[in-house]
Amino acid sequence: MKNKYDFSKGEQGKFYRENVALKLPIYLDGDLVAFLEEYAREKKLDLQTAVNDILRHNKDMLQALKA
Repeated sequence: MKNKYDFSKGEQGKFYRENVALKLPIYLDGDLVAFLEEYAREKKLDLQTAVNDILRHNKDMLQALKA
């Protein structure tokens, strides 16, 4: 690293975009990935759809328990 950086020609907010959602990666343990891949294969779904379906179902169950 340099001892000093020159930001005199920098432009604040140049890359800022309002209303842009940052999608963070989620890292799963290997046993969960294996289970989810097998589940998706059995249901003939892509992995993302299978995970979303499972999470949505569990979300609905948890919300019903809170009510």
